[in-house]
Amino acid sequence: MAKMTKSAVLKTLAEKAGVSKKAAGVVVDELVALACREAKKGGVFAVPGLGKLVLSKRPARKMVMRFGPKAGQEITVPAKTVVKFRLAKAAKVAILGK
Repeated sequence: MAKMTKSAVLKTLAEKAGVSKKAAGVVVDELVALACREAKKGGVFAVPGLGKLVLSKRPARKMVMRFGPKAGQEITVPAKTVVKFRLAKAAKVAILGK
């Protein structure tokens, strides 16, 4: 199964919307910029029917090193904020069925 390149995505969107490929590219680039900006600012950015970007805080945790010179030692991994994408139920049904 081949993945779609950005060029193929833009071509398909441009044909469906009846606009130029360049105009479709501007829209996609602005959507990505808006998603990043809004997720950073408010912690959530939803794309209706597809899913949402969510900022999530991961707590600090302890782990045992398995490889390298610190093998067997317990270290503390610091807390951090991560970005997750949560797929919408409608998208799951469309992709997986049922």
